[in-house]
Amino acid sequence: MARVTGIGGIFFRSSDTKALAEWYETHLGVTELWSQEAGMTVFAPFKQSTEYFPEDKQWMINFRVDDLDAMMDQLKAAGIAVETRPDEWDTPETGRFARIHDPEGNQIELWQPPAE
Repeated sequence: MARVTGIGGIFFRSSDTKALAEWYETHLGVTELWSQEAGMTVFAPFKQSTEYFPEDKQWMINFRVDDLDAMMDQLKAAGIAVETRPDEWDTPETGRFARIHDPEGNQIELWQPPAE
């Protein structure tokens, strides 16, 4: 039986595609043709009533990171606000999380998976 083997792309609207693409490349290292490292990818539809991400957004991207503390330091140094909730978002079972917003207000979740 045929099956999906990975995510081939993420597509979303932008009011300034060039500036937004540059922001993702500069601050997260994500380019238009970006090869990600192998690892877990979570695919999870959420209920319409979820409070996990803003009600006016239909999606939220989650990027795996290798060093959440270093990533947060880089982002803060660039003037990007970083939200953390250690009591809620950091658990041995799921790993550690932080959130940022891109220049167009899209919420981005950063995830450092738990150590294996």
